Amino acid sequence: VLVDRKYSTTDNFVNVDLYGTLEKAYLRPEAAEKLKKAQALLQEAHPEYTLLVYDGARPHRVQYKMWEVLDVPNKLNYLSPPEKGSVHNYGCAVDLTVADKDGNALDMGTEFDFFGPLAQPKLEQQMLASGELSQEQYENRLILRKAMEGAGFFNIRTEWWHFNAFGSKTVKHRFHIIN
Repeated sequence: VLVDRKYSTTDNFVNVDLYGTLEKAYLRPEAAEKLKKAQALLQEAHPEYTLLVYDGARPHRVQYKMWEVLDVPNKLNYLSPPEKGSVHNYGCAVDLTVADKDGNALDMGTEFDFFGPLAQPKLEQQMLASGELSQEQYENRLILRKAMEGAGFFNIRTEWWHFNAFGSKTVKHRFHIIN
């Protein structure tokens, strides 16, 4: 699994380095095991591809900063309010894509952290029909989803890159927020 910690750079929607020198992505052990399984499933189906992780466990303080900065319509479709906590804040969510053998991200139709309809799995059929999403981009998203869902993750309806290892009720019951 490759890691490109987007929030350790300014190449993110906040345009600020939120993690400093942190280059590794972390998950709870149960979520990390699922990610390991997803990588194996991906490699089995597509030996030339690997998972490329953008974000994993997210400290609560970072969630507050993101919430302050994000200014888009329907903000709740893309970011959990910090007082509620995100599944990321419990170490059980991962943002990622699929990369080729050279480490280049496959074309998914939008960049990571694109906050608009084109990024939403729930609208993919509509976007395909209108030509806003190509068949190749759609198939690339399916490759990612098949590996992740096969390993026990589930995708959210508004971000093709975001997968939860467990639901929010489960994480709040089993784990604590990472500060």
